[in-house]
Amino acid sequence: MQPVPTHPPYDQFLATADWVADHRPEVDREMAREVFGEAATLLHDGLVLDDLDVHDAAAVVTGLCLDLVAPDPGAAIRERAARVGEQPGDLHDPASVARCYEIVVRLFRL
Repeated sequence: MQPVPTHPPYDQFLATADWVADHRPEVDREMAREVFGEAATLLHDGLVLDDLDVHDAAAVVTGLCLDLVAPDPGAAIRERAARVGEQPGDLHDPASVARCYEIVVRLFRL
């Protein structure tokens, strides 16, 4: 098995897995870490964040961590991608961020 990337911003995935396990008693910690580790690995190996600066890459991972624990992760990520175009906030390259979310939906088969 390939090692899970643990450097920023990918480290947020395992922190989210631990948070979910701590706050949802029905969630097995090791299973959550495996699922979020796989998400980090897919993003890393797929080079999804490579064209983003550090700030925007961290924003994408933060958004994914929030959306992947939603009842319908695919819908949550698609909604976030649409919102980025309407309300870019402090993103440096909103179009690329939205594109990353769209890639994730396909990559994760959501």
